[in-house]
Amino acid sequence: MLLSQSARSVSALFTRWRFFASLSSLPLPLSNSSSAAGPACPPEGLPSGRAETVWIVPLHDHPWYDHVRLKRVFVTDGTRHQVVLVDLRKLLACADRDNTDYVLKPVAEWHSGKVRGIREFLDPESPRVPQMPYVTISTRRAPGLLGWLGLEREGVVAFRNGQHRARYLADAGARWCPVEVHEREAVLLREICGAADDARTAIRAVPLGSEGGA
Repeated sequence: MLLSQSARSVSALFTRWRFFASLSSLPLPLSNSSSAAGPACPPEGLPSGRAETVWIVPLHDHPWYDHVRLKRVFVTDGTRHQVVLVDLRKLLACADRDNTDYVLKPVAEWHSGKVRGIREFLDPESPRVPQMPYVTISTRRAPGLLGWLGLEREGVVAFRNGQHRARYLADAGARWCPVEVHEREAVLLREICGAADDARTAIRAVPLGSEGGA
C-alpha cells in the first residue's frame, strides 16, 4: 500500500515537470505587445485625451505686444476648479475691498523694475506660458442703510495668485481675463464679475502650440 502511494506521488511530480517544461518552450511575447493591447497613459498633469489649453487675451493699450497667453493653474483630471471669464474692472473693484493687506497699488505707482519684470513675464514670445490668476470670492454686507438691513451685499475677491498680472493686464487695456476659481464659488464669481458675451469671441482658447497668428 505504501509503495503504490509513493509510486503515484512520483508519477504526479513527473507529470507536472513535463507540463512546466513544455511551457518554457513556447514563444515569448513581443516587448511592445502590452502597448498594442491598449492606449498609452496620458502625460502626468494633463487631462486624459485633451491637450493643454491656452487662452489668448487681447491688449488694447500696450505698445510692446498686443496679446498675452495664459494657461490653467489646475489641469489634472478630476480638478474641482473652473475657468471663468471675468470683467477685469469688476474683478479689481472687488479685490480692492479685500482687507487682508494684500491689495496692490495701481500700476502707475509701481517701481520701474517691477513693471519691466511683469511685462517680460507676460511676453507671448517667451516659451513659458504664465498661469492665469487664481482667486476666491465671497460676499459681505454692503455699506449704507440697505447693507445694514441685510438687503444688499457686495463681492470681495482675494487673489491666491496672479494679482500683479491681473492689474498689469487691466492697465494694458485688457477688458476681460480668464481666472480660475473653485467650483463652489464659480457661480458667484460669474454673477458679480462675469464678462459680457463679447468676451467669448474676443478671448480665444486654443490647444498649446497652435496659438500662432494671435
